[in-house]
Parts: sequence; structure tokens; C-alpha cells
Amino acid sequence: MKLPKDPILLLSAVNTKLRDYYSSLDELCEDMQEDKEELIRILKGINYEYDEARHQFI
Repeated sequence: MKLPKDPILLLSAVNTKLRDYYSSLDELCEDMQEDKEELIRILKGINYEYDEARHQFI
């Protein structure tokens, strides 16, 4: 399953997957063959950044 292209849907999908299936953003990106820096860039574009302590984009 590919991640959505729309940034808002992407945010929701990534945070849900981080909460339910993956222990880190690195693990999610590796498993889903996604570019971590690209995800971070897209979500930063809608003012969200990855918070490692909270294990989600906030």
C-alpha cells in the first residue's frame, strides 16, 4: 500500500501507522520504501515536524 500524496491525508496515514505498526519513522520508511527526507519535507510544508519523543508528527 502506498501512502497518500495529499499532505493532510499523508499526515493522518503516517501518524496512524506510527501509532499502530511501527516503532520508528525509519522503520516505517524502510518497510514502505518511502524516502524519509521527502516525508519530512512534505509534512513540514504544512507545519508538522516529527517529534521522536512523542513518536508522531505534531
